[in-house]
Amino acid sequence: MNLKYMDGLLGFSVGNAMGVPVENCNREDLLKKPVVKMISDEGSNIVEGTWGDDTSLMIATVDSINNRNTVDLDDIATKFLAYKKHASFTPYNEVFLEDRGCIEAINKYEVLRDVPASCGVDDDSSVSALMRIMPLAYYAIEKKMQDFEVLELVKGVASITNVSELSMMACYILVRYVMFLLNGKDKFSAYSMVKCVDYSMFDKEIQAKFDRLIKDDISKLTIKDIDSSNGIVPVLESSIWVLLQSQNYKEAVIGAVNLGGKTDTIGALTGGMAGIVYGIGEIPEEWVDALIKKDYLMDIFEEYSENKYE
Repeated sequence: MNLKYMDGLLGFSVGNAMGVPVENCNREDLLKKPVVKMISDEGSNIVEGTWGDDTSLMIATVDSINNRNTVDLDDIATKFLAYKKHASFTPYNEVFLEDRGCIEAINKYEVLRDVPASCGVDDDSSVSALMRIMPLAYYAIEKKMQDFEVLELVKGVASITNVSELSMMACYILVRYVMFLLNGKDKFSAYSMVKCVDYSMFDKEIQAKFDRLIKDDISKLTIKDIDSSNGIVPVLESSIWVLLQSQNYKEAVIGAVNLGGKTDTIGALTGGMAGIVYGIGEIPEEWVDALIKKDYLMDIFEEYSENKYE
């Protein structure tokens, strides 16, 4: 089975780089002058093609699985520590745009050297787990995991930076949706299937926070209904909503980054899913070529695609 490793992971990085320069920008301003290509941000000293912490921690996770040939929470946490202390897995050997919850969790791991899953913060606003969890969908399919195994995998890796039950459920929804896409379902069929997944292991109050996504039909909402500010639920809703509205990769990512708000993460998640849906050939070549350390990223993704975890 062709699981579209390069399509999804490269699509993720491109979407992240598109969204980094306009993070926290106002939607109204963006809609008046929308971003339609890779841009720089001189005010923040961000050059065209710069990817942020979403991609850094995503590739740190992938690199760990590549090297260990399995999911090793201690090794993943150690690579996150290398990101914070030595700027590993960064475009310029400089840490920036870091999620505060993520850094707090990594600091805790550095001091305690405790079980990684006990170091995550309990923070419903931090997207530190959601922004890096997508690669687990590939691993779960390759390992032919059952539903309960996927859940435990997601909870373990997510807990390195965020133990919030809200974060756990969001990560589980995203990974299951991506798994359906990787298994060849179209974006709407995959959405219908993810709504039918059993979420009864989560508290009812937590489940209720995702009602618009898994009980209603988020594709029927208008842009005015979509909150793209920082936060676990807004970021997940925005990413899936804009994917469902799109007709191709370019339209999906342009739509994502022009929502304003948490555009780095929304761009990354939307780009990753859109890469799978529309294929690597639909990612504009000039966007890919603009990526800082493009060959470095491609090498990591290529190795991941060749690793069958046997």
